[in-house]
Amino acid sequence: MHKNKDWQVYLLECADGSLYCGVTINLKNRLLRHNEGTASKYTRSRLPVELVAVGKGLTKKEAFKLEYQIKKLPAGKKISALKNGNFKK
Repeated sequence: MHKNKDWQVYLLECADGSLYCGVTINLKNRLLRHNEGTASKYTRSRLPVELVAVGKGLTKKEAFKLEYQIKKLPAGKKISALKNGNFKK
């Protein structure tokens, strides 16, 4: 298990302008898989996707908690919230 702080929360902007939030320990590979259409059902039909924000240095628990918090926000606030890191871990 990954108890160290190598987890990341990422936010993608899809070709249709919608946002997708996810969690990973290997962002480069995950982005590649998203743009290949193999990472998620949601992004598969909305390609290409572009990385717009990342929260780094998180434990697994912190990352999934942050992802949940981001997903609850209105779309217009997600990018700035993740970039600014205004969440409690």
